[in-house]
Amino acid sequence: MLDAAATANDKTETDAETLLEVNSIEVIYNHVILVLKGVSLSVPKGGITALLGGNGAGKTTTLKAISNLLRSERGLVTKGTIHYRGERVQDLAPSDLVNKGVIQVMEGRHCFEHLTVEENLMTGAYTRKDGKGAISADLEMVYNYFPRLRQRRKSLAGYTSGGEQQMVAIGRALLSRPETILLDEPSMGLAPQLVEEIFQIVKGLNENEGVSFLLAEQNTNVALRFAHHGYILESGRVVMEGPAAELRENPDVKEFYLGVSDEGRKSFRDVRSYRRRKRWLS
Repeated sequence: MLDAAATANDKTETDAETLLEVNSIEVIYNHVILVLKGVSLSVPKGGITALLGGNGAGKTTTLKAISNLLRSERGLVTKGTIHYRGERVQDLAPSDLVNKGVIQVMEGRHCFEHLTVEENLMTGAYTRKDGKGAISADLEMVYNYFPRLRQRRKSLAGYTSGGEQQMVAIGRALLSRPETILLDEPSMGLAPQLVEEIFQIVKGLNENEGVSFLLAEQNTNVALRFAHHGYILESGRVVMEGPAAELRENPDVKEFYLGVSDEGRKSFRDVRSYRRRKRWLS
């Protein structure tokens, strides 16, 4: 099923309009710790772009640099630029960026536990000024994509499952009417069947609603099956990028992240050993 989805989702590279452009940014925490080291990437309009890498590679920091959430963690973009639709946005307040159509879904399925599912969803529409009718229509759209949330709409969010909370987090973002969603580790802690369901919904939102995605994900296998383009981070640097179909077939990506080589599937220990010999950043 995933292979079929991947085949249908592999787009030919085109000159699509670039929405988000990150140029050689460096990020420092606590004025000392250098986390990102010259990261550059772009997100085209109508695309799903994957930001891949292991734990600690810098994926979440990159998303927070874009969404301007670093300052709350004593982080700072010290070099480089971030533009959205050609406008420099790295000095904007996070709320201003939301108003421009960019919103981040945080890692960890953050919900207001003591609010109902529907109340959580409606908080996403807090800044909208287009009337109750438009908001109600978008709420119905969210329920169409997440029928489980319709069933649980009166339940307290804190008593829903991890998969349902991930759906709430994405649905709440949709209520803000975003043009671009920064989606951080959507598969974390979810069963494979739920991971498949979440990514199928992401694909549907991209194709049917025109929402562009930059998703940070450790699950390289599923991310590259649904994304159009990918960037791989190691130790705060982009070490490889290209169309998702090409990355899936790249021998190093197979070896490092999929556990497969020309000799067949390798054990995690073998892959780690090979990764220590490989000098990505030479």
